[in-house]
Amino acid sequence: MLTLCDNHSRRSFLSVGSLALGGLTLPGLLASRANAASPIRDKSVIFLFMHGGPPQAETFDPKMTAPVGVRSVTGEVKTTLKGVTYGATLKKLAKLAHKVSVVRSFTTGSGAHDIKPIMCNETLRANMGSLYARVAGTNDPATGMPKNVALFPRAVDPERQPGNMKFGKFTATGPLGSAYAPFMPGGDGKLQQNMKLNVPRTRLGDRRLLLKQLDQLRRSVDDTDALAGVDRFHEQAFDTILGGVADAFDLSNEDPRVVAAYDTAPLVRPENISRKWNNYNNYVDNAKTLGKLLLMARRLCESGCGFVTVTTNFVWDMHADKNNATIDEGMRYCGIPFDHAVSAFIQDCESRGLGEKILLVCCGEMGRTPKVNAKGGRDHWGGLAPLLLYGGGLNMGQVIGKSSKDVGEPKSTPITNRHLLTTVMQTLLDPGQVRLMSGIPTDVARIVTSGKPIPGLM
Repeated sequence: MLTLCDNHSRRSFLSVGSLALGGLTLPGLLASRANAASPIRDKSVIFLFMHGGPPQAETFDPKMTAPVGVRSVTGEVKTTLKGVTYGATLKKLAKLAHKVSVVRSFTTGSGAHDIKPIMCNETLRANMGSLYARVAGTNDPATGMPKNVALFPRAVDPERQPGNMKFGKFTATGPLGSAYAPFMPGGDGKLQQNMKLNVPRTRLGDRRLLLKQLDQLRRSVDDTDALAGVDRFHEQAFDTILGGVADAFDLSNEDPRVVAAYDTAPLVRPENISRKWNNYNNYVDNAKTLGKLLLMARRLCESGCGFVTVTTNFVWDMHADKNNATIDEGMRYCGIPFDHAVSAFIQDCESRGLGEKILLVCCGEMGRTPKVNAKGGRDHWGGLAPLLLYGGGLNMGQVIGKSSKDVGEPKSTPITNRHLLTTVMQTLLDPGQVRLMSGIPTDVARIVTSGKPIPGLM
């Protein structure tokens, strides 16, 4: 038997793979997964939730032929698509319009504050990522990465706020059970609790000691080539336990030039945001963290995560009341960081060859009223909402659907939350293979495999 440093055998360390798998060894799980037909496509989805309800006219449907008070308050900017313009705040995205698809006939069906596009399965009321994890499993078998993650500002900056669950719990799993809830690093201010493995309390202390020993062992393995001759599944298991998933969550491991390219903090300084709005802290959080959250999401997807929810709390609510800024001012606070972060993400993915692998979805829970109110804001509106998609191997470089003259209703066939859910699920999973799976609840299988995707995308 091969003996490593501190009198630990290779066999004893390979058995570590069973710690969080209820006795099933990680090598065995990896082998069984590899030998079985899988419904899981080699894709990931990042759902950037624009919490508060972004305005359709100031984002992707400016309607400058409409009267003042209806058309985009911020004006328009030409895009790389002939005859297509965006709201003038989105200058960087306008240059990438050929890389994205915009839906102008998307309706969420309600003007209520909630998270319905992510929770759009009425039967189960579960996060999209939780549905996916129920089919795909809770962790990537090769890397140990959680398959379903939710990122809030505190995930990249401990001084920022935890996740906002006031208008809908991103962790909701309905009857699926808490095991399928999104993994939330720092999302509720309890990072250590969220980082725990499914290990009995009596073994946590031993696990901490073991991890220290494993850290020491890593160097010995590198120096002695101790894994020579081990089959690939045992090697994957060994690398999983030694490497863990922590590196993907640590932006200090990223090229500083890439971090700088994503960084939205310099764009909107806290001192330049009016403190008269009660939403001030949310505006600051959005500016300081949005870019880095998208960068972390990309890193997680590269490490095996299948579904990442990203949100910076409540910034897109533009009533021009005591809480929220006017449309013009609000688009500076949240539109400029959004434009920069999403553009940086697209360019980064393109340079890394990830355009086929990662699908980015950007939308909120509703849109804004066609008419600007007397104070310069727009109010809640469920009739029409902005929707942008990038990547995933889908058909990009198009505008899908048409809106009415006042940007208030779909003029063409409405695209609904259900279309969006089906698009996401069929990007991540093979419906035919899911139907053949045993042990999947009937409601989950039905929701995942039925429905029609957004026309023209797939």
